[in-house]
Amino acid sequence: MATRLVQVSMKARDDSALGGFWAKALGWVISSEEPGVTNLEPEGFVYPDPVAVCLDIIAFSEPKTVKNRVHVDLATTSAAHQAEVVARLKDLGATPVDVGQGDVPWTVMADPEGNEFCVLDSLYRDTGPIATVVVDCADPRAMARFWGEAMDWTLHEVTDHKAVLRSAKGVGPYLQFLHTPDVKTVRNRVHLDVRPYPGADQEAEAARLRTLGATAIDVGQGDVPWTVFADPEGNEFCLLAPG
Repeated sequence: MATRLVQVSMKARDDSALGGFWAKALGWVISSEEPGVTNLEPEGFVYPDPVAVCLDIIAFSEPKTVKNRVHVDLATTSAAHQAEVVARLKDLGATPVDVGQGDVPWTVMADPEGNEFCVLDSLYRDTGPIATVVVDCADPRAMARFWGEAMDWTLHEVTDHKAVLRSAKGVGPYLQFLHTPDVKTVRNRVHLDVRPYPGADQEAEAARLRTLGATAIDVGQGDVPWTVFADPEGNEFCLLAPG
């Protein structure tokens, strides 16, 4: 049994407006929309193909108060392309931000609701517009152990500084756990959603995740067809129904 990362969920005061920003930023389409939920995926995408990790934007009234512990990195193909992308994102409403990154070859920006993201240089070329999904953590090795067992993604690198995984199919974005001294203090506004494969037993998969170190939590979700968990460092994630 195993799961795979299928989407990143992001809370927003205005899901429709923020969804519009990200649709233009990524060149994706709004595949379905209901009050309070905006779903983004590549045009022609057949969910849940590992070639992309989709973006779900969920209406949430509470304001952002701290730097997000989960963010996305956008891919570019050259320094010139990076500059073009940064300029285009500024026109769409993004702003450069300083999170203490120092002199680095990527540009740190915030979307119109203040969610941090990075525009990389040409490090990743075959991922689609989202190069990596990054999770801040205290112990990348421990996170690699948990998430490497929780999902069937392949572990590409693990050090004291970072751990990097990618779909076993060798396509789509990478998932990176990056060491940071910051301590988690509030519920994450951005989290991961994982899904078992068709035919799997969702309850059995939930039990397996608990044995690996996940904890089922109540964030006020009520009666829903998914299970909300926290990983060993307290990062919320959702186990969706098989499919």
